Amino acid sequence: MTKRSCLSIILAAGEGTRMKSAKPKVLHEVAGLSLVGHVVKAADMAGGGSLAIVVGHGGEAVRKAAAGFAPRAEFFTQDKRLGTAHAVLAARAAIARGHDDILVMFGDTPLLEAGALAEARERLAEGAAVAVMGFRTDNPTGYGRLIESDGRLVAIREEKDASLEEQRIKFCNGGLMAIACEHALALLDKVGNSNAKGEYYLTDIVEIATQAGLKVVATEASAESVLGINNRLELAEAEGIWQRRKRREMMLSGVTLIAPETVHFAHDTEIGPDTLVEPNVYFGPGVTVASGAKIHAFSHLEGATVADGCNVGPFARLRPGADLQEKSKVGNFCEVKHARIEPGAKVNHLTYIGDARIGAGANIGAGTITCNYDGYSKFVTDIGAGAFIGSNSSLVAPVSVGDGAYVASGSVITENVPENALAFGRARQKTIPERATELRALRAAAKK
Repeated sequence: MTKRSCLSIILAAGEGTRMKSAKPKVLHEVAGLSLVGHVVKAADMAGGGSLAIVVGHGGEAVRKAAAGFAPRAEFFTQDKRLGTAHAVLAARAAIARGHDDILVMFGDTPLLEAGALAEARERLAEGAAVAVMGFRTDNPTGYGRLIESDGRLVAIREEKDASLEEQRIKFCNGGLMAIACEHALALLDKVGNSNAKGEYYLTDIVEIATQAGLKVVATEASAESVLGINNRLELAEAEGIWQRRKRREMMLSGVTLIAPETVHFAHDTEIGPDTLVEPNVYFGPGVTVASGAKIHAFSHLEGATVADGCNVGPFARLRPGADLQEKSKVGNFCEVKHARIEPGAKVNHLTYIGDARIGAGANIGAGTITCNYDGYSKFVTDIGAGAFIGSNSSLVAPVSVGDGAYVASGSVITENVPENALAFGRARQKTIPERATELRALRAAAKK
């Protein structure tokens, strides 16, 4: 398709009361991204350059959230809910600026595929004035049917108005449209409200365009692609479909998932080939894993970067700012937050590392913690290359341990340790012979 300018109009004005939530429906999430955020992403991938979001109830909340996923969006308000054509016309000012194509989408369709939008735009480039995106289903009950003749779409027939023959049609209206901008306002302004609800329906432009001698066509999308979300059950179904798609994409790109159905991805998870992901792993937003890593079972990653050849888990938690460099290891029951684990360093087990640098080749013993918070502010712990931190040590930040230094097990370190030094930070052991026998006798007597 030759390069054509495009305006994406996303209708996000639905209240979504069936979600049983104070949050606007389009801000509920699939794979860690809002429903409307998924639609914006699909529009971007289809070349939808300019973006208009039409809001209603909860509009301010949607505007605020959009700063993260659609910073360039222009917002328009549909004050009264008078139908889909009325909602599109709320963005009249954006339409009037002139584009080649207009894409009309709904903010509650998170599974929308960019390919379906691109195909509709292609039909506009071939001369169609309107392209309606439909889908096929073996159970069309309740959907409007797409009536075609000689390769053109001549009508969208609501089920209650359809003849018996038309009701047998399995090609249904998905609600999404592409409209040639040169005709858009003329078509939309002719939509009337002479229906039972007194609303202005976007689907009416099919008949209006046909009567004007303009070409109207239907394109086919998957039923999943146009699936709208109205309640928590449908939200969970969409999450399941999205996850199945992502797992398939990951495995075909060279990632091994031992038990795919147990791995949860976020909308922006990136994993390189030859990485192994064991069962029951959760990837939250903002995770990048390079090639050849191993993510062991029951690990939770969010906002983390994992380099080539790293080992994570099992039962590890990587929080935002965790940066694991080449061939480093964060083992079982460890938590890392806002810390750089440099090449070859090992944080093996039962350890918390927060606001820290762990130098290349350093070894962190079991039960070590960086004491990074005093109740008011965070402080940094810096551990040099090749350092050895003995088990059950507490490093009270701000503090540094030099290259090659050794911290004895059970130490509380409050002062900097020079490189290659040995630091003890514990009380001297005292042993009293037979005192255990006396204590047992005293406690037995007290219990009686």
